[in-house]
Amino acid sequence: MSAATQGSGSPELKGHLSLASVVTFGVSYMAPSLVIVLFGVVASASSGTAPTAFLLATGAMCLTALSYARMARRYPASGSAYVYARRQLGAPVGFLVGWAVLLDYLFLPMMAWLVQSVYLNAQFPAVPVWVWLIVNAVLTTVVNIIGLNFTDRLNKAFTALAVLLVLLFVIYCLIHLAGHRPASYSAPLWNDGTTLAGVSAAAAVAAYSYLGFDAVTTLAEETRDPARTIPRAVVLVVAIGGLLFAGVAYVMQLVHPGGQFANPDIAGYTLSVQVGGQAFADWTNTATIIGGFASGVAVQLSTSRLLYTMGRDGVLPRRVFGILNPRTHSPVRGLLVTAAMAAVGLNISLATATSFVNFGAFLAFTAVNACTIAYYIRHRRTEPGVGALGYLLIPALAACVTIYLLTQLSGTALTIGVCWLCAGLGWLAWITRGFSRPTPEVIAGTEATPPTAAQEPAVTES
Repeated sequence: MSAATQGSGSPELKGHLSLASVVTFGVSYMAPSLVIVLFGVVASASSGTAPTAFLLATGAMCLTALSYARMARRYPASGSAYVYARRQLGAPVGFLVGWAVLLDYLFLPMMAWLVQSVYLNAQFPAVPVWVWLIVNAVLTTVVNIIGLNFTDRLNKAFTALAVLLVLLFVIYCLIHLAGHRPASYSAPLWNDGTTLAGVSAAAAVAAYSYLGFDAVTTLAEETRDPARTIPRAVVLVVAIGGLLFAGVAYVMQLVHPGGQFANPDIAGYTLSVQVGGQAFADWTNTATIIGGFASGVAVQLSTSRLLYTMGRDGVLPRRVFGILNPRTHSPVRGLLVTAAMAAVGLNISLATATSFVNFGAFLAFTAVNACTIAYYIRHRRTEPGVGALGYLLIPALAACVTIYLLTQLSGTALTIGVCWLCAGLGWLAWITRGFSRPTPEVIAGTEATPPTAAQEPAVTES
């Protein structure tokens, strides 16, 4: 469905992304090499059953992914949770959901650049982190400004290379295991020290690896047949990412049984040295750098689309965010705003930035599950295929999971998140003149689009 424009003749979001392109964006957003980085922390928390924790996290995220898929099929617009909440929970609530998502999306590009810069500094210590931060922000911004087709091709190449390097790491691990036969092939899945509470806690940590699967919904207006393609892409991104994470974690857990590490934070690097030597460990670091660049491109791309959608609607300044470049059809001003967030990265810790991101992401996940339930309540008697299992029970279970993840955040994260929501409420009061006017509406329709018979099998309903 074509989205709103500011007026006749104004440029619209434009593109012809395929299912493969959208899935690649989602996988690159999650960063394939992240499992190597997080392995030590997850294995330590799960008493040496990291793959089980990743599988449990995959299942939990799949529940919410199904809700995103169902909403994306009905509302194939680029605003993601913001659009879904506006249509199902009301325009004011929708704005606050979009505002919360901004806490996630605005800081994720900066986080991607910061992590990338830390790894580059480790590889090239003569260049300070702040220089790498600026270089990364400029490069990804230029790539995204050039246009979606160029970004798509570059993203595919970098993501493929990052995946290949992760698989090369797995091959080295398997070669190592050929000469060091593990005592048990089942211990990485469940062992004498495993407890359900421990695996659940580790899965909550692993769930952070999946942040960004929802970002593919921001590409709806630039995708071929979005009502069919985007729902499939959402589920595929979680499934592919989850299987990759669990498979790599299983092999790593065979190389290093148990959850005891000298330093869990660098366990992946230590294993790289163990299986391939120092030179190979440097190549593993290269995989993280390449994957980080692709992730930065995808993260900034999706952030600019959300800013554009909210600007187009008028809930953010339209002259800043609601305008597309007439030649490239890119939201250049939104891209420049996200690039400016790199300045924040010069003065903020990664832990604090992570707090911002997690609050916005898990609140958005909860809202989308609530939207699916609201859709069931409104359409269960009038629309075939809207069944209690798919639109009520599974979203309710998914909402319980995402609310649990919210409660696991630190007090600092919750405080920052609540303060951000209060700021959004103040902005909403301003643009509605003290709530005396309605929240600015979308300019052209994003009315629900019931799926055709051909589209319905994309996600099994009941």
